[in-house]
Amino acid sequence: MKPLGYALGALVLLAPCVAYAQRSDLPPLEKVMEALDSHPAVTAAGARVESARAHGDMLRKGTHEITATGSYVRRSVDREGGYDEFDATLSRPFRLPGKAALDREAGALGIEVAQNRMEDARHQAALMLSGLWHDWLTAGSLYRNDLDTVRSLEQATVALRRRVALRDAAQLDIDQAMAALAQARAQAEMSRANREEARVTFAATFPEIPLPPEPPELALPDLPPQSLDVLRDLVIERSHEIRAAEREAQRLGVVARRVRADRIADPSFGVRLFSERSGMERGAGFIASMPLGGGYRRAASDQAGAEANAARLDLANTLRSITAVADADLSNARGRLDAWWSAQVSAQSAADAAGRTERGYQLGQIDLVDLLYARRQANDARRSEITARSEADRALLKIQIDSHSIWSPDDENEHQAVQMAR
Repeated sequence: MKPLGYALGALVLLAPCVAYAQRSDLPPLEKVMEALDSHPAVTAAGARVESARAHGDMLRKGTHEITATGSYVRRSVDREGGYDEFDATLSRPFRLPGKAALDREAGALGIEVAQNRMEDARHQAALMLSGLWHDWLTAGSLYRNDLDTVRSLEQATVALRRRVALRDAAQLDIDQAMAALAQARAQAEMSRANREEARVTFAATFPEIPLPPEPPELALPDLPPQSLDVLRDLVIERSHEIRAAEREAQRLGVVARRVRADRIADPSFGVRLFSERSGMERGAGFIASMPLGGGYRRAASDQAGAEANAARLDLANTLRSITAVADADLSNARGRLDAWWSAQVSAQSAADAAGRTERGYQLGQIDLVDLLYARRQANDARRSEITARSEADRALLKIQIDSHSIWSPDDENEHQAVQMAR
């Protein structure tokens, strides 16, 4: 680990772990859970779970239903007269042994696929919430920083005008100060516009979470209780996307076996009743029928086998994708923390330099141009620190969301248990 990493680790360990469980700059956990559970993508996925359950019931019961057929005929015979004749048949196909078990297994796996996809939809909604929330926090912090810069330049301009009136400064100094002030005001207005845009976007996307009038200040990056390496492994272990791909591969494998079994068609059995010559001939009998499979059933079996093979390859691709996400989360969290630490050191150094330049200007040893430059550097450094802090917070929260260590149903249950204990 680099020296900066050691210093950052020591700094973070001083903060209590409880503070991270509910950071001050995050929305209340109850509201987050409500917003995620009621998000349209999550509720739509929940409806698909119900659809999968209904489809599982359909597979369990099967499509084999009783078929009733009948006919009535009025027949005329020369020199004999007319006769009423009718027949009725009741028949039902029956699944061959093993097919019903495959249907039940495919239905159960389909439910698991839908449930995991619903959890993944909730996970994606949590990532969206985190991104939009941090957009708002970052824009608010940048706006407050820019307002402080504007106020500082306004005070400096007022003091400079008095010096010009006393012929202790040139009109050129006023022009330069006014240009710097106008630039700072423009930057502040852009930050305010970004803050309002982030606010309305978040409010429209997650209306269940009420927003305060002003965004809270970005919290300092704080390592979670679990190590980043452990969280990286949990990203893969708890991935609902991987589970959904696994169950889908298993389901399509079962479907392929079911279609292969269907190359031998299910037989139908039934009874037939008939009456001919107006009841002079009557009878009852047992009937059986069985389709003879051909090229169509063979092609259907080939198609199902190819789809099962494709699902297994999709699973391998999903494993690679989630592994890449886990590795990127880990690398990003570490890199963003180091970047924030460097940005914090830079901001402090720029602020110290601006303070010394201010004192030099008051003593008449430094020109106004140098003072404005030092202030601009300090402002840029503060903005860079805010941006780096935001990116570090985003990275830490993302690896926790991806590992289902925060804003997950398990997290909600733990929170409820703590509330009850209190």
